[in-house]
Amino acid sequence: MLGTFTFENPTRIHFGQNALESLNQELPKFGKNVLLVYGGGSIKKSGLYDQVVEILKANGKTITEDAGVMSNPTVDKLYEGVERAKAGNVDFILAVGGGSVIDYAKAVSVSINCKEDPWEKYFERMEDVDCEIVPVGTVLTMVGTGSEMNGGSVITNHAKKLKIGHVFGPNVFPKFSILDPTYTYTLPTYQMVAGLFDIMSHLLEQYFSGTDDNTSDYVIEGLLRSVIHSARIAVKNPKDYEARSNIMWTATWALNTFTHMGKPGDWMVHMLGQAVGAYTDATHGMTLAAVSIPYYKHILQAGLPKFKRYALNVWNVDPTGKTDEEIALAGLDAMADYMREIGVVMNLTDLGATPDMIEGIADATFILKGGYKVLTRDEVVAILKASL
Repeated sequence: MLGTFTFENPTRIHFGQNALESLNQELPKFGKNVLLVYGGGSIKKSGLYDQVVEILKANGKTITEDAGVMSNPTVDKLYEGVERAKAGNVDFILAVGGGSVIDYAKAVSVSINCKEDPWEKYFERMEDVDCEIVPVGTVLTMVGTGSEMNGGSVITNHAKKLKIGHVFGPNVFPKFSILDPTYTYTLPTYQMVAGLFDIMSHLLEQYFSGTDDNTSDYVIEGLLRSVIHSARIAVKNPKDYEARSNIMWTATWALNTFTHMGKPGDWMVHMLGQAVGAYTDATHGMTLAAVSIPYYKHILQAGLPKFKRYALNVWNVDPTGKTDEEIALAGLDAMADYMREIGVVMNLTDLGATPDMIEGIADATFILKGGYKVLTRDEVVAILKASL
């Protein structure tokens, strides 16, 4: 049965073609001095940068730019962004980009007025925000993370070889997010596919936990079928609006906390993937893909009824003449075939991981207890080796 929970999501979504026009409705609600956060310059090539700047200026905003946010935002970049924000006396942050840009913007938002080292406070000690927060709005250009409608922020510390996520409360959620599927058309195939698997992984992390008859599981199965169907279309035709819009909306619902209600959540694939990313700086979605099948095969017996259900309800495995374990394994085989079909990376070696890194990656992997099996360190090592 569903347990007791509180659901709150304050983010306003403006969705569809020409959704950027809604920026004119939103900007008057916020301060004059804007920190414009973006990545490596793709928004300039696409013309989106010029459109956003024009709207900001038309609304009387003073712009401080914070460009160059990398795919795995670093703590050094965070410190740089905080100094830029302070120098510009910013009272609003507009993040234009994908999940990394938005994650970074949220980290800056809670760090500008923080009296302590934000890395230590938020990402090591996992403390709540107790200072004034600078509000964030977003214009999404890459789907996958769901960061446009949640409080998550993941920051990498290369010196400590750690990649850590902090899930902040609703007060840190973006105040609004603009989602125009056409902005995702020019994304390189590799990044698109990584995002597709990130969506799937978010759903699976929540699905593979709990043993009750939970409404969230039915919702997740539908979202999984949707993203699998649309991904196959988008890989063949990246400008199929229907597919790209369905993917964008599914990504948002996969991690806006709705499907987590009543679910403990597993999240060990993310812990493994983030530890790999701390060592290799590989693309997030691909690190998840590389460890997923070995991890799920490792815990399959502990969660056999749910893995059987996954095989039947998501992958339409024919159960005739099969044991429960054979049905469950057939589901994972179908998932692996699909992963190869859309072109995700299936092993850590292709992401730059080497056998000599395994012990260090294992040390950087946080062990969580929400899934069907609590791993030992030796099991983490075994899964990582199987992922090579």
